[in-house]
Amino acid sequence: MVTVICLTYNHADYIRDALDGFAAQQAPWRFEVIVHDDASTDGTADIVRHYEKLFPGLIRGVYQTENQYSRGVSIPQTFLYPLIRGRYVALCEGDDYWTDPHKLAKQVAALEAHPDVDICAHRARRLRGGKLRSYVSPRCRDGVIPVRRVISGGGKFVATGSLLCRREAYMQQAPFREILANDYSLQIQGSLRGGMYFLHDCMSVYRRDVPGSWTQLQRDRNAAYKDRRRQMLEALDTYTQGRWHRTILRRLRRYSH
Repeated sequence: MVTVICLTYNHADYIRDALDGFAAQQAPWRFEVIVHDDASTDGTADIVRHYEKLFPGLIRGVYQTENQYSRGVSIPQTFLYPLIRGRYVALCEGDDYWTDPHKLAKQVAALEAHPDVDICAHRARRLRGGKLRSYVSPRCRDGVIPVRRVISGGGKFVATGSLLCRREAYMQQAPFREILANDYSLQIQGSLRGGMYFLHDCMSVYRRDVPGSWTQLQRDRNAAYKDRRRQMLEALDTYTQGRWHRTILRRLRRYSH
């Protein structure tokens, strides 16, 4: 029913939390976890191999001997798309983790009940400086978030580890996603047909600014990343024939500062 994608790099201090969260999931159907290790140098791969042995048939590791991210390779499209067997795809990076054993079951039930929606997110907790802090939550109750709000959110108003979407939406490579294949463009892609369904239950923790995290990597590449975000939004405007032009224009203005 679900394929979980976990990208990890030098997450030895955190990856056990992620793997334990996957193994704790309770659902009336089968799911699988694909962990991609991008040539970690801190023993992360050894931990993943250990969990593969503990949970055969559940966790599958994909191990690189050369770092692919630094080469500009699209890791999901190149290495993981051919391995996905689930009807739905859930995401959780190696430094984040899930806290609710019914997370996958709740999200699948939400999308099964809303066949016109392709993506689901939920409330998450920020972990910064070793302390649980504020929540990542764009609304205070369950419900559908419209496309314009997903675009306006800039990718930051829901946590990556909270995302679950239909396989077709995850794997669809619209032109704007070819420019920037990250969780922001995935949120937009997943919401284009019927918005994003949001569950107010807090079911995961999002670590910020730890070594190897996405926030730290993008801080190092901030100027180039901002330029690609602008290009992605301009391509989105063309792809959607100006349907959300005003929303996209407001977002582009924010990136011009």
